[in-house]
Amino acid sequence: MNSRERLEATLNHRQPDRLCLDFDSTHVTGISVVAVAKLRKALLNDDAPVKVTEPYQMLGEVGDDLRDALRIDTMSVMPPRTMFGFENKDWKPFTMFDGTEVLVPGNFNVTEDGKGGWLMYPEGDTSVPPSGHMPKDGFYFDAIERQGPIDDATLNIEDNLEEFGPLEDAVVEHLVRRAREVAALGKGAVLSCPGTGFGDIALVPAVWMKQVKGIRGVEEWYVSTLCRRDYVYAVFEKQCEIALANLARLADALGDLVQVAFTTGTDFGMQHGCFIAPEAYRDLFKPFHKAINNYIHQHTNWKVFIHSCGSVRALIPDFIEAGFDILNPVQCSAAGMDARELKKEYGNDLVFWGGGVDTQKTMPFGTPEEVYKEVKERIAIFNEGGGYVFNTIHNLQANTPVENMLALLEAVKEG
Repeated sequence: MNSRERLEATLNHRQPDRLCLDFDSTHVTGISVVAVAKLRKALLNDDAPVKVTEPYQMLGEVGDDLRDALRIDTMSVMPPRTMFGFENKDWKPFTMFDGTEVLVPGNFNVTEDGKGGWLMYPEGDTSVPPSGHMPKDGFYFDAIERQGPIDDATLNIEDNLEEFGPLEDAVVEHLVRRAREVAALGKGAVLSCPGTGFGDIALVPAVWMKQVKGIRGVEEWYVSTLCRRDYVYAVFEKQCEIALANLARLADALGDLVQVAFTTGTDFGMQHGCFIAPEAYRDLFKPFHKAINNYIHQHTNWKVFIHSCGSVRALIPDFIEAGFDILNPVQCSAAGMDARELKKEYGNDLVFWGGGVDTQKTMPFGTPEEVYKEVKERIAIFNEGGGYVFNTIHNLQANTPVENMLALLEAVKEG
């Protein structure tokens, strides 16, 4: 099998010739630029600076040579602009706090925060207030909330819809071009669908927008899902209408070039339980998830990918009813997320994409032997009978020792 065939078999719960592997296809299944640099040095003896392709989380470009060395089967099909609103072009050198030399886009412009950290700006425009902050010795940016006072009497849903609208022709052409490149390489193609992530808290502050209106604070947004439920529902209704129109264009333009549609990264779980009551999920989110997923299933052959961190076991039956085919990151360290139980109970309905090893504790702080053991155990559980794409639980972080990454790769290679 080539990678594309391997992913296709996996998505249809057939056992592929070997384990299907992703480390590159989404903003939640990638590798920190610092970790990519470590891997390139260890595996390819390459000291060249790595490109930062997603500056919000400072994820690194894996590159074709490292992708082949790692035996990665999937590649991304993403819109051209980064989370901060500028494109990945006009590369220039930049040095991380730990001394790692990287390349960043030309409009990656930072200023000092007065405490040794960096401030980032929407579209790289330093004439407007910053939208991101990396503290001294940090490895990624946090959103800066820029929400003004809220007057409920004048609150307008359009203020929370500014980022949504018809896709520009150039964006559609970019996605088609990228999907064709991926298909030509025989890799599995994962589309990150624009505008289908309802209430994704990473997107609410809109770090790419120079000025924000509406509800843009993290706490205020979560409170609003309860105390301004009708407002949030109305935002979702209009967002869904726009998203469906855009999906119609993408389905027609991309067809079978794409195999997976990543539609939502909204987190519904915490370490010890759900972040939202199942009843609230069914009322506020599930109708729109169903609408998006039904459209995709009726008009394409794509499988639909949901990312939700934390303990979401109580919501999994609802995810399945809503039409999701793939669950990520499968946070086995959270309450109720035992790998063996999840596979037994939901393995016929869901492809598990992730769950391969804990990136909070095992990868950064465990020994290579502990990493190897955990990876082997997870593969044995999740890959039985197919329906498993290996990935860590969320992105590989910058502080991961290279020895631990090599132990992971050894375990993956052995299957």
